[in-house]
Amino acid sequence: MTTYKELFGKAVKFLDTDPVNEAEGQVWYNSTTGAFRSVVASAAWSAASPVITARTQSGGTGLQTAGLIFGGYSTAYTNVTEEYNGSGWSNGGNLNTSRNLPGAGGTQTAGLAATGFDGTSNLSSSEEYDGSTWSNGNPVNTARRDVGGCGTQTAGLVFGGYVAAASNATEEYDGTSWVSGNNMNTARYAPGDFGTQTAAVSATGNPGTGVVSSAEEYDGTSWTSVNPVNTARESSQGAGILTSGLIFGGDGGGGSPLSAATETYDGTSFTTSPASLATARTRLSGGGTSSAAFAATGFTTVNTAVTEEYNVSSSIITGAAWSSGGSLSTARFGLASATSGTQDAALGFGGYTPGTGKRNSTEEYNGTSWSGGGNLGTARYYLGGAGTQTAGLGFGGYATPSPSGLTATEEYDGSTWTAGGGLNTSRTLAGGAGTQTAGLAFMGGPSRTTATEAYDGTSWTSVNPTNISKSGTTGVGTQSAAFAAGGSTAPGVPGLAASAEAYDGTSWTTVNSMNKARTALWGAGTQSANLAIGGSSPVFADVEEYDGTNWATTASLATARNHLGAAGTVSSALAFGGDPSTAATEEYNEETSVENYVDITTS
Repeated sequence: MTTYKELFGKAVKFLDTDPVNEAEGQVWYNSTTGAFRSVVASAAWSAASPVITARTQSGGTGLQTAGLIFGGYSTAYTNVTEEYNGSGWSNGGNLNTSRNLPGAGGTQTAGLAATGFDGTSNLSSSEEYDGSTWSNGNPVNTARRDVGGCGTQTAGLVFGGYVAAASNATEEYDGTSWVSGNNMNTARYAPGDFGTQTAAVSATGNPGTGVVSSAEEYDGTSWTSVNPVNTARESSQGAGILTSGLIFGGDGGGGSPLSAATETYDGTSFTTSPASLATARTRLSGGGTSSAAFAATGFTTVNTAVTEEYNVSSSIITGAAWSSGGSLSTARFGLASATSGTQDAALGFGGYTPGTGKRNSTEEYNGTSWSGGGNLGTARYYLGGAGTQTAGLGFGGYATPSPSGLTATEEYDGSTWTAGGGLNTSRTLAGGAGTQTAGLAFMGGPSRTTATEAYDGTSWTSVNPTNISKSGTTGVGTQSAAFAAGGSTAPGVPGLAASAEAYDGTSWTTVNSMNKARTALWGAGTQSANLAIGGSSPVFADVEEYDGTNWATTASLATARNHLGAAGTVSSALAFGGDPSTAATEEYNEETSVENYVDITTS
């Protein structure tokens, strides 16, 4: 009898724990569980970071780790471009022409957009993306919208679409000009598509009489009808190549019913995957390969920002997410937190509760629940904070209805607050960083100042100011490596800021801005790795992550809020309280991946 070793060149390992990073199909015996085990690959969609601008009918292309979406419709026809790095979305350069329903092709650094609709007319224009800027290219021959598109920037393809009716026209792009190719067998708009200029697939869509399941392949010259999909639909999205492709999402015609179905294509037949989108949607965008794809944006009952990743992997991937923690004892907003606190050792103090007013209460979080601590000497809200749960620092804020801020500082030893040296500049909604004996206060209202002060455990000393006058900014880091982001430069929405600055212990330097301007947010982390959480206006659930250079979206809060408290790191953060007045606490944990181990049984 042939042995396992003869078949695979390896003996069955005898182990007391499961191995790490074992190859798919490898078998071992776990002596602890008393079972033969192996690693099995499976297909699954998992939650990923949302896009910055919720929209529908945008173009999508690129890879799961280098994706691109552009155009579409949000509250109007848009030219907004976003780039995906496999973790989160960042703003890219805007299209020259706002449009929805474009054809898409290429990569994140060499993208292609062609045709579409600008709200008035079908478009013939095309544009090329170099990773930062869109440039106008030559127009297609037939202006239209809702086409299929695939290929590359120098070997692109658009087909089908809607003119005054469904179109069967095909056009090829060589990086300079568009030339007509042979027509599709079935005129259709809103198809799912994937592949290259010489090996493309168009599946599903609507010829004007309702959704179809038919599919066609293009070989660079002619279209050939092939086996149909299993679920007829329109406005689905595709990924992959002719011999290994995917289609997913869409609707049954006219926007309903929404589809979450995913189908794989092997070059001959479509097979329904057991992995369905978590969010059924139509008019979505996406890209990638048949084993690593992404789906973003689209329409449910509203335009959505939801992103999901599809993986065929031996790992079980759980996306970054916020989950419910223990609630504060007292709902409040405008509270402060110890900025150097952690997810399981946080400190929240002060704040405002409607109907009750300003608060002096302090609460401590142990990773599960909040408990009362010593009261502040001066009840206040919109104050700044720094330090840790057992060595906290609070400063400034409002104590009366008067618009003037406080200079009062207090120090917390884990049970009691005592007065410290007063600020040189009274302020509210200030940023804070550092520790109780090496703290930093910066910016703040009500006059929106650039003033920065350093605390040595006894007194505050004025140091070099920030570059921009703001209030309601984040504050993280240390006295010699602090960070501020967002805020307000003036009353109202026009004053919202996305700007960010880093402090090196001597001076402030402007760094890359956040993707979304906001104020009344809070931060967690360090100068080179931090989260910007919540904010307004309007009230945001959005969270962005900074990696020391760039900003990208990450998982959103379950409860949108501003004027909140926060603590922790980019991998393990905490958000609590906020406006609308809430006691809700949420815990953030980064994406995880574990091997899909299974027991081998015989019968």
